[in-house]
Amino acid sequence: MPLALNFLLFQLGWFACVLGGAHQLPWFGVGVAGAIVLLHLRLAAEPRRELALIAAAGALGAVWDSALVATGLLAYPSGLLHPSLAPVWIIAMWMLFATTPNLSLRWLKGRPWLAAACGAVAGPLAYLGGEALGGVRFNAPAAGLAALALGWSLLLPLLMGAAVRLDGFAPLHPRPGDA
Repeated sequence: MPLALNFLLFQLGWFACVLGGAHQLPWFGVGVAGAIVLLHLRLAAEPRRELALIAAAGALGAVWDSALVATGLLAYPSGLLHPSLAPVWIIAMWMLFATTPNLSLRWLKGRPWLAAACGAVAGPLAYLGGEALGGVRFNAPAAGLAALALGWSLLLPLLMGAAVRLDGFAPLHPRPGDA
């Protein structure tokens, strides 16, 4: 899969999830994200590895965003199966995000400090974008943004490290000098 296509499909899925959540259509975003994930798996050289990364990211995201909801830092307008759990569309978005570490975010592999810095900035910015579109509400903006920055500074390097081991797009026989 070309890197630009991976990036564009992630953006499409992100908007579908956020706008679906914002407009009481959470399953719309889940469906779009699911279709993109299925295409991603179809194009992977080793889909089982990619599926393991996607499942791990979904579980990690479910726990992380549920903690943010349970503590009252964030609130979502739709898609919650339980008041203290993350909505289904945000979990689908985490799974969608897991399609990027081995393609369009490959440049972050082996750079945990850069991944931490990018996570600390881009994570909260993504949630602010979601808030502007009506997909999430910050109940305590300063505390919520601080928690997101700290969390994403840890979670993105963790996901990038997992992607090294679970790379379904890596060449099956790397050339000498490839990392």
